[in-house]
Amino acid sequence: MTAATAHAAQLCIDALGTAAPASSSPLYTVTSMANTLESSRQAWVIRGQSRSRRAGNWPGWFARNTVEKPLLYLHSAQSSAQLSALSDVTQQRGILCNDIENHPSRWPKGAQPSLPLWLATHPRCTPYDPASGEEARAIVLAALRTLYVDGKPGFYYLALHDHEGAAPLSEQDREAALKGMYPLQRHTLGDVRLLGAGRALEEVAQAKRLLAQDWNITAQLWSCPSYTRLAREAAAAERWNRLHPRLPKRSCHLRDCLAGDSAPVIAVTGYPQAIVDQLAGYVDARFVALGAGSVQTAAPSRHWVVVSALKALADEGRIDALQVEEGMKRYALK
Repeated sequence: MTAATAHAAQLCIDALGTAAPASSSPLYTVTSMANTLESSRQAWVIRGQSRSRRAGNWPGWFARNTVEKPLLYLHSAQSSAQLSALSDVTQQRGILCNDIENHPSRWPKGAQPSLPLWLATHPRCTPYDPASGEEARAIVLAALRTLYVDGKPGFYYLALHDHEGAAPLSEQDREAALKGMYPLQRHTLGDVRLLGAGRALEEVAQAKRLLAQDWNITAQLWSCPSYTRLAREAAAAERWNRLHPRLPKRSCHLRDCLAGDSAPVIAVTGYPQAIVDQLAGYVDARFVALGAGSVQTAAPSRHWVVVSALKALADEGRIDALQVEEGMKRYALK
């Protein structure tokens, strides 16, 4: 990376200075940002729709230029093979934005099961599943700064859906979102803690409403744009503590967010459950991971999230186990 690259990235950040509408979807927000970057002429904006596994079928003409500029790649990849080909053609640099979730598919979130596992295990990839346009905007701006101003290696990945998200983020929430999670209401406690990512957050929010309405159970609600980033930081802190037993222990964002509370944690993703299972060893409370395939083929519905919360509370002895059966019957779950 050169000084010219950093200068171009800063010009991109400046060009994106005008805030996006708070109600925008992640897809609309990133598309709007792409249009701005295209007009600025300070970044490569690639709109590639190849579904081939071969790298040669992905547009890669930008890689032949001698001067690196920020790269925003809008694409539709449904498999890990396609995404691997794309990461190779971009030399594992840039901001890769996948809109496959918005296309008809038999796969949850439009992606074959191998794709989210590839994202979670690729050491140079920082994957996000933003729930709102505000989250997506914060992630793209952070990626521009991290990759091209600070010059750190790797690439960012965003899964984009086209449903409107939540209200604008405060600066504190924006920084927390980049680390992987933030509360949608601060300074509130609950009988359970509900975590959701991407479009699944909408069902989790509805589960919070049903828990209060039908069962008189309160819930904290957290948005988790990156379960993988949370798990990686937690694993790094645990490893450091193991190697330095005489020094003060390091914490991590996940533990800091969930500290001081023993309420069960229900974490939900639209990807297969394995993506949320990454957190299991780092949560100091009863932990329930839910994803596509956990209880139904698609992402868990609000009713399954409610019943899972009831089951966790029953296992803790906080409510009668009969309420779990009542919940199954009330919502006609099988």
